[in-house]
Amino acid sequence: MSKRAATPVRFDTAVAERLSSFVAANPGMSLSSAANRLVDEALRMSEHPGIVFRPGPTGRRAGLVAGPDVWEVVRAVRSARAHEPDMTEDSLLTLVAGNTGVPVRLIRVAVRYWASYPGDIDAEISAASAAEEAAEDTWRRERELLAG
Repeated sequence: MSKRAATPVRFDTAVAERLSSFVAANPGMSLSSAANRLVDEALRMSEHPGIVFRPGPTGRRAGLVAGPDVWEVVRAVRSARAHEPDMTEDSLLTLVAGNTGVPVRLIRVAVRYWASYPGDIDAEISAASAAEEAAEDTWRRERELLAG
């Protein structure tokens, strides 16, 4: 377990009340863990303009402010690169933009974020792939049973 620096922080009353409300809405979180997560997210958004954090079935995750989650964009870029290994960077980005509807500028934002936090994004991609495989396995078993 990594050591954490003790950092005393005093919040304005309104901020402290909103933080308490956030903790109440997220069971299992302490004031300290909520403050840590929210400060980390704010710092990441400051480092990477165009990135926001949103809740979802797998927890909070990075997304484009006007688009999909970062993991979805990165997975689309990887897929395009795998299918078109000789394509130039600009052509690859244009292809992904055309296929996803996400502007090249935002694809670059997602790729830069992934480059800074690859473990987080790769974990989201792995979780999504596992969920998709499980859903497909379930569908196949249902089809086999119902087909006779």
